[in-house]
Amino acid sequence: MNILDKIIADKFKEVELKKSLIPIQQLEKSVLFDRTCVSLAKSLTSGSGIIAEHKRRSPSKSVINQSLNVQDVAKGYEDAEVSGISVLTDGKYFGGSLEDLLYARASVKTPLLRKEFMIDEYQVSEAKAYGADAILLIAAVLSEKQLIYLADSAKNLGMDVLLEIHNEEELRKSLKVNADMIGVNNRNLKTFEVSIDNSKKLAELIPDEFVKVSESGISTTTAIAELKHYGYKGFLIGENFMKTDHPGVAAKKFITELKSMV
Repeated sequence: MNILDKIIADKFKEVELKKSLIPIQQLEKSVLFDRTCVSLAKSLTSGSGIIAEHKRRSPSKSVINQSLNVQDVAKGYEDAEVSGISVLTDGKYFGGSLEDLLYARASVKTPLLRKEFMIDEYQVSEAKAYGADAILLIAAVLSEKQLIYLADSAKNLGMDVLLEIHNEEELRKSLKVNADMIGVNNRNLKTFEVSIDNSKKLAELIPDEFVKVSESGISTTTAIAELKHYGYKGFLIGENFMKTDHPGVAAKKFITELKSMV
């Protein structure tokens, strides 16, 4: 069993436990549930295109940064003029929580992406109740039917959908999904090897109706300039900012450099 299989097996148990404690009807009573979402897809096409991530640790890198609070990180990212903020909410493998999403929402107006291994409609309602503007769906762990169902659930709640793929086969089963963005993960989830060549290879196969997002392994503005030639409008950057003492400052410097290249 690879790491991805382990994460998904644990996620099924976690979701069932949560359902038994907090019914979906209770989530729907959240003060944030009726909030109008801000479109992440539109923000990517009109701004810097950077989705900056709040991530404490990961299975591939262990601890990245455990010392910062999410409010400061989110505010720093917003001040840096990122187009979106990705908040990891998985606890066991990434050290995140739904409270991180809530605190980020209380701190900024920037579109928030709930970065999670989504397997159940319950998690979509959770995302909305805790202030997310968009959800991530991973084609590697969901069937075409599940992708369509979960995407429709999110769209019905006014959220955007970022659909993540790794290869051509996953892209094919994603084309009927009501997603706003298709993200190409440059990290192989089974081996954790990273290469932005994956984004380049799949770029021309992604229909223009989707905003193209490149995820993982992006550490330079040169890489972004290169990817823009392939039609990418969004760039998800996590560890590059989070491994510093001041992620917001690092993001600001990065985005300033990016603007100077245009």
